[in-house]
Amino acid sequence: MVRDRLFILPPGFLDNGRREFCPECAEIAGFLAWHPAIRDALDICHVGIGHPRRPITDLLGEGRFNAPTLVLAGGTDLPEGIGAKTANGRTYLDSTGAITALFAHRHGTPVRRGGH
Repeated sequence: MVRDRLFILPPGFLDNGRREFCPECAEIAGFLAWHPAIRDALDICHVGIGHPRRPITDLLGEGRFNAPTLVLAGGTDLPEGIGAKTANGRTYLDSTGAITALFAHRHGTPVRRGGH
């Protein structure tokens, strides 16, 4: 894996007998629309609502299937206290606050109101 890989749910999916969206994935998608240079530097993978979400578990292992999740390429400089996790030798972030905090650290984008 050469670039960071972002896993998010699609803009709309069927669940609970209706079309729904994931607010956290929508937040990340909106952030990336504001900052297309960051979006263009990522490998973005839309995963389905059903579990186990194989594209994520194939990288991070069983039980790790949250979306959004950003799996980091090797050698990543991380700010202290960002809440990075490690599984199968890979570092990842699985919250919108942590993901946008990393983007602010790396790219100088605004920080999320209220911290991360």
